[in-house]
Amino acid sequence: MAAEAPTLDVVHIEDPYARRKRIANTIKLTLTYFFLVIGALLILVPFLWMVSTSLKTQEQTLEAREIELIPDPVMFENYQDAWTQLRSIEPALTFWRVMGNTLFITILAMFAEMFSAAVVAYGFARYRFFGRDVLFFVMLSTMMIPAVLTRIPAYLIWKRFDLLNTYDPLTIPAWFAWGPAYVFLLRQFFLTIPRDMEDAAIVDGANTVQIFFYVMLPLVKPAFLAIGVLSFQGNWNNFEGPLIYVNTTDMFPLIRCLQFFQESLSKEVPKWHYMMAMSTMMAAPILLLFFLAQRYFIEGLTVGGVKG
Repeated sequence: MAAEAPTLDVVHIEDPYARRKRIANTIKLTLTYFFLVIGALLILVPFLWMVSTSLKTQEQTLEAREIELIPDPVMFENYQDAWTQLRSIEPALTFWRVMGNTLFITILAMFAEMFSAAVVAYGFARYRFFGRDVLFFVMLSTMMIPAVLTRIPAYLIWKRFDLLNTYDPLTIPAWFAWGPAYVFLLRQFFLTIPRDMEDAAIVDGANTVQIFFYVMLPLVKPAFLAIGVLSFQGNWNNFEGPLIYVNTTDMFPLIRCLQFFQESLSKEVPKWHYMMAMSTMMAAPILLLFFLAQRYFIEGLTVGGVKG
């Protein structure tokens, strides 16, 4: 009977460098998640407190001695009562009128910003003309001008055209690419698209307008939608514009209505539950929009921003 061959035990010796690298990555990942959780709490806690206060009674908001995120009872009717209270102060401020005013201003200005920024960005990215780089630098330089410096000249201009107390000052400038950051972002995206795409479309008989709408815009959809989200947020939360140019109560958007409501309630006992209900309605559409478009929003801000 033949003797069995001796077996050798294989001993795996871990590389000290690989072990230290794995530990360092674990620590780095743990710290990353720790600070992300802390940052999320700093953002979520005020929002949850606002929502919680909007569901409380007036006595609970004024006499609370401890933190209570889930009130007892839960007063969902505060949202309807807030508008009832507002209509008792100013009958013209109904829910549908205020929301209609807000959506009209926001959507019109948003589409105007998106369209004008795309046209200007496409011109800077694809056409060569005298002074192009200088004009692009001047356009970006306007981002450094504080908005407060342009308030009085802009007001005097709109007054000269007799367009005060209209929505024109809130929407017309959007058609002239008043967002230099949006133009810059779209230009970077357009620069990443090979010119062969346009050449192929020209061979197929497409003109410049068709190339822009049917070839280029679909290719920059992430950036285009990201700009739409930012523009919607900016116009939805625009307070200074309606405060300066809109004086008639039946033309108030939601944010101007909220400020009017606060001033009216300050004459009596503070009704924080109504104010927080109105504030929650103000914040809810923005949060919903971010959740629905977060994939395109993140992709639009990260892809294409490295090529000059």
